[in-house]
Amino acid sequence: MMKMALATGMRRGELFRLQWEDIDLHRGFIRITESKGGKAMEIPLNDATRHLLEGVARTSKYVFPGENGGQRVSAAKASKRIRDRAGLPKSFRPMHGLRHVFASQLASSGQVDLYVLQRLLTHKSPVMTQRYAHLRDATLQAASALGGDILTKVIEEKPESKIIKMKR
Repeated sequence: MMKMALATGMRRGELFRLQWEDIDLHRGFIRITESKGGKAMEIPLNDATRHLLEGVARTSKYVFPGENGGQRVSAAKASKRIRDRAGLPKSFRPMHGLRHVFASQLASSGQVDLYVLQRLLTHKSPVMTQRYAHLRDATLQAASALGGDILTKVIEEKPESKIIKMKR
C-alpha cells in the first residue's frame, strides 16, 4: 500500500477504499470513486503500479483490505514502523509524505507541467498542487541555466543592431 501511495500519489483514504473493480487493467486507469473533492476521478495506471498490483492477493473486494476482508480504516502500525525505522520525526505522516514525494519528483523532473500534476493528484485548484510540488535546488539551477543558455543563443544569433536593449 505504501509503495502504491508513492507510485500514484493517491491519498490514504483513496487507497483504503480502493476496490479491484476500480482498476481497469485493459484501459490502464484507476477509478477513484470518492475523491476528496467529492466527484469520481480517474488516474492512469502506470507500469510500476500495475507490477505492484500483480503481487497483491485478491482475498477481498478491497485491494488493501482491513480486518475480515472489510474496508481498511487504519495503517497506523505500518506507518509507525516505517517512520521509526527511517528515523523520521513522530509528526511525519508516511502516507501523506509519500504523496508529497510523488508530486515533488514529478515537478522536479521538468517533464510534467503543473496542470498535469494537478490532474494526477486530483486537486481542484492549482494552488493546492503548488503546495505539494517542492522543487529541488538542482532543478531550479538547471532551469536558470537553461534561461541563460537561451538568452546567450539569442544574443549570439542576432546582429547587435537587432537586439532589443534590455533595461537592467
